[in-house]
Amino acid sequence: MNTANLQLEGLYLAIASINNVLVSKGILTTEEINTALRRAEANATADDHIIDDMSPANRDAVCFPIRFLQLANASMLDGNTPSFSDLARMVAQAKEPYNDQM
Repeated sequence: MNTANLQLEGLYLAIASINNVLVSKGILTTEEINTALRRAEANATADDHIIDDMSPANRDAVCFPIRFLQLANASMLDGNTPSFSDLARMVAQAKEPYNDQM
């Protein structure tokens, strides 16, 4: 596996852990984090460059970290943080087609 991919895996897990701490300290709620992540995904998928120039697979790559963190955030409510591979699998299973794929 590419070293950069491994570094990104660690980064996603670190951000998910930081989000968990922010919620546990009462600085943010899971709803506020989820709203911020939904806004980030909306901004990313509304970008003309992404819509016009990227394949659906590349658009998924751009959105993967956001969707990963959304699922990690949702799992905090259960008190159970799945592994990276479990969260990645959940991202793939929850993926819906883009408007231009229907």
